[in-house]
Amino acid sequence: MTASEVAGSDWSSTELDLIVADYFAMLKEEQAGQIVHKTEHRRRLKAHVQRSDGSIEFKHRNISAVLTRLGLPIIRGYIPAWNFQGAIAEAIGRYLEIDSDPVPLTISQPLMGFADAPSLFESAPPAAPPISPRARTAFERVARKFDPALRDQLNRSLGFAGEQLIYEREKQILINGDRKDLARKVRWVSQEDGDGAGYDIRSYDKSGAERWIEVKTTRGGSTTPFYLTRNENEVAKERPDAFRLYRLHDFSRQPGLFTLTPPLDAVLQLEALTFQASLK
Repeated sequence: MTASEVAGSDWSSTELDLIVADYFAMLKEEQAGQIVHKTEHRRRLKAHVQRSDGSIEFKHRNISAVLTRLGLPIIRGYIPAWNFQGAIAEAIGRYLEIDSDPVPLTISQPLMGFADAPSLFESAPPAAPPISPRARTAFERVARKFDPALRDQLNRSLGFAGEQLIYEREKQILINGDRKDLARKVRWVSQEDGDGAGYDIRSYDKSGAERWIEVKTTRGGSTTPFYLTRNENEVAKERPDAFRLYRLHDFSRQPGLFTLTPPLDAVLQLEALTFQASLK
């Protein structure tokens, strides 16, 4: 088949499987700190996929879009292109059937203080990304099977590392603001008292007002969904003056942070996903 015969046609399942596998190969290299030779990857891919450079790059951006919604890291430079088709989501689903955790997070030594922490980029909360109606059904089928919120929730090392970063950061902010007295009072509640408080860290602003911080951490992008427990939501309603939800994202690369304040249902779409069941 010639390139001219392929131009303008839909990608086949075989082609999509090949480009998805190539994308994850590059992603693993990047996450391991290696230099990614995108041109060489594309050259090898074109030996099996007769598509133009522009078509291949755009498909890589489609893959980035799906991975962003699945809460997985993406390759630098491949900015998500949201008008993807359901077939690319299905191809990613097939890949994840074989390798369900393709870029596992590795946690290094525990932080000894804020000086050891990675730099943290703080921004405003993002807008929800669009997904075309024709791609939504295929994407949601993959998302249910490889639930990014559940994966993050069950990853204890990820949650611990995110809370530790915020704990050290809160103390340092108070120290820098000449409130060492308050910095000494900051408590990592979820570690000292357990998870029942409805928040993870008790901190303060410079005036001495309490801040009850719930930390949600993901390796994925800023729009990755997350779980909010009933207890956390109730605490946010009862103490909107104190409660703050810190969303840490892109944690395996360059961590970013945005903050949400109550009422949470004004900024989050909350869906009931489970029920407590008991015998009648």
